[in-house]
Amino acid sequence: MTKQEGSSQAGEPLFPVWTNSVFRLALALTAAVPVSIPAVLWAWERTPYVTGIGIPRPQPVKFDHRHHVRDDGIDCIYCHADVERSASAGMPATSVCMGCHSQIWTESQELAPVRQAFFQGAPLVWNRVTRLPQFVFFNHSVHVNGGVGCVSCHGRVDDMPQVYAVASFTMEFCVDCHRAPEDRLRPLSQITNMTWSSERLGPESRARLGRELDAQPQTDCTTCHR
Repeated sequence: MTKQEGSSQAGEPLFPVWTNSVFRLALALTAAVPVSIPAVLWAWERTPYVTGIGIPRPQPVKFDHRHHVRDDGIDCIYCHADVERSASAGMPATSVCMGCHSQIWTESQELAPVRQAFFQGAPLVWNRVTRLPQFVFFNHSVHVNGGVGCVSCHGRVDDMPQVYAVASFTMEFCVDCHRAPEDRLRPLSQITNMTWSSERLGPESRARLGRELDAQPQTDCTTCHR
């Protein structure tokens, strides 16, 4: 091998030039993965597929809230009778349903599951619409007796043929309300009123209502995480 040939081989790169681009891309991906994975999971948890927002849940009986709430004027508490005294709002017993449907629509096939459950002494198994993580504590009675209306969290169920979730109930959703409850409070007489709005009250009236209801929601961790 001549001197000229040796110097030519020594000047050649150890790897092809295109490997520089591959190396830079690998570095970029390595730096992006720790950031992108949490971001993707954060976005995924807020998709309607996970939260169920706007997606009606199938139920064992086609219960139309528009007819019962808006047309017949049945109050929320008539069916969800535990909402004022318990952490859970409760679901109506079949005896509540049969209080009316033992006299009307007595032969309806759509109500056959209700009649069957009633005569068997078994509850109807409803599919949950609103879900909270197991590590979150929520008390309906505290909120309802504190001036938070049903529509604030559940939306206009009087306009829903099938109930669906209207809020994701993220930590941000709850904390925003706890930090500024005055904008969401209402007189206790209007708790189940779907059409009442706090916009009817001026800033002074809202502040006065907050004092009357002693609205002092906490924002420390143990309020919801116990």
